[in-house]
Amino acid sequence: MPLDRNSLNKFRVNVSPEAASKWTQRRDIPIAILAWIVLGVVILWATGYIIRTILVIIVAALLAYALAPGVKLLNRFMPRIVAIIFVYLVVLSCLSLLLYFVINTTILQVTSLVNNISTLLTPSVNGFEQQVVSQAQGLVGGIGPLLASIFDFALDIIIVAVLSVYLLIDGARLKRWIQRNAPLPQRERAQFVMHTLERVVGGYIRGQLTLSILIGVLVGVGMTIFRLPYAFLLGVLAFVLEFIPVLGTLTSGAVCVLIALSEGWLVAVGVLIYFIVVHVFEGDIVGPRILGKAVGLHPALSLVALIAGAELFGIWGAVLAAPLAGLIQALLIAIWQNWRETHPEQFPNAAEGVPEIVETVEVVSAPIHPANDAGASGSAQAERKEKEEILE
Repeated sequence: MPLDRNSLNKFRVNVSPEAASKWTQRRDIPIAILAWIVLGVVILWATGYIIRTILVIIVAALLAYALAPGVKLLNRFMPRIVAIIFVYLVVLSCLSLLLYFVINTTILQVTSLVNNISTLLTPSVNGFEQQVVSQAQGLVGGIGPLLASIFDFALDIIIVAVLSVYLLIDGARLKRWIQRNAPLPQRERAQFVMHTLERVVGGYIRGQLTLSILIGVLVGVGMTIFRLPYAFLLGVLAFVLEFIPVLGTLTSGAVCVLIALSEGWLVAVGVLIYFIVVHVFEGDIVGPRILGKAVGLHPALSLVALIAGAELFGIWGAVLAAPLAGLIQALLIAIWQNWRETHPEQFPNAAEGVPEIVETVEVVSAPIHPANDAGASGSAQAERKEKEEILE
């Protein structure tokens, strides 16, 4: 029996527009999640081919942020370019003196370490010298790649220095350009993002440098008190490793304990207790005070960022993992705060406060609407024009 249209209408199911909309949303959400995952994988894959360029730019930006306060202070008394040159001369002079002292002391202590290496190693390693000789013959062919790597590293340092100079020269100009050319309703948000960037990155660099110097001094002085050989070298090692979050102090402590075993197990136990105290002092007292307000990153998130950064980008990824993760966290919280302020109807039970990482930024402009609003009065237009002139 053939079915006519009236018969087919009996089998139709009436679906409300609301139900159809919900079904469409449920269908589109997995597709959107899959698309974002694929996009993230593609971005990570493409980043692997240009990681050197990205790291050079990031390091140059971090250096510029670290030197910006000094340049800003001197800019009150001299032209900006002169202030930049003066700051770089001071930094290079300090680095030269520090490197001269560190290299001389390190050479002396490394020479002593090599001469006494047999007393620091266990007697079971009898064929160590023969193994070193046989391996050294195979390393001769790797001198060429080593020299090429050293040349590339020196070239990267020069590029970083030049880029940081340009960022210091044109950074303020770029900031003013963004403020002038951003859409009027978005100027406050743009200023907030730039403030967050300066606070997180600049604060992290200065705080991490302070923390590394403090830990290096504590380790060097402590190993000297324990009369451990190569105390200065161990302090320099602790200073360098402190730039690696979470694992830096643990690694330097393990090295010091191993060397302390050559002086007896009582000395090794004393060094171990000393490093436990230093680690607690750094992680629970000094570290949160210095880096907490700048980055605001939970230790668990810091460890996850460290592992991911080291896995994806090696040692540079481990060093830059914490500031980048802190910056991403701060920007995400800023976006969430802005969304909550612009869509209060979606947060009926939201708490009044926001996470401490997001500081309240006092800006000179409130959200500005186009000048042709129907209800805008003459005084409001004059006030809006004055705010635009202040921003520019």
